[in-house]
Amino acid sequence: MRVLVVEDHKELAATIAVGLRREGMAVDIAFDGEDGLRHAAGDSYDVILLDRDLPKIHGDTVCRALVARRSRSRVLMLTASDAVEDRVDGLGLGADDYLPKPFAFAELVARIRALARRDQAERSPLLTRGNLRLDTVQRVATRGGRRLDLSAKEIAVLELLLAAAGAPVPTRELLARGWDEYVDPDGSVVKVTISRLRRKLGDPPLIETVAHAGYRIGE
Repeated sequence: MRVLVVEDHKELAATIAVGLRREGMAVDIAFDGEDGLRHAAGDSYDVILLDRDLPKIHGDTVCRALVARRSRSRVLMLTASDAVEDRVDGLGLGADDYLPKPFAFAELVARIRALARRDQAERSPLLTRGNLRLDTVQRVATRGGRRLDLSAKEIAVLELLLAAAGAPVPTRELLARGWDEYVDPDGSVVKVTISRLRRKLGDPPLIETVAHAGYRIGE
């Protein structure tokens, strides 16, 4: 999952980013509304955390612009105000959810994952392939009933592969959806993560390399 944090409080933005990365998410940061819109132009984010009171371009204007361009990204608006009127205004602008500051980090993570699942409403939270199981809500993977000791990033990559239902996932797509903008674009980080996954999934091997197409989960 890829998330954009648009927050002018740099320390808070960095803290949120570090925490979300520990949850296996790819996170980019923008410190003002103008940069936020520039980042969001590629429409590659599953969720955008949008502070309402931003410099250069106000968060309300950013939200309106995202709605106008029919962005596929879900918007979670953050604000220092917990007034009912502000929540109504924020949702009225087109935001998908609203979270007042200060907030519990666990709630922030839960809301992000819930928003991302809205576009996967018909997909079961349990992804399977053969005897491999991934609970996308609990973030737990098992094979043959044995729980696998996977890192948050490995679970994120495994989810992308399983969601493809046997179709190959290109390296560039794994990079775009699993890592932030600062990752080395040569794809070596994907190879390393896939190698670790293969080892941890055990035998017989499940992850296949498809020439010129990427990686897939076999039967």
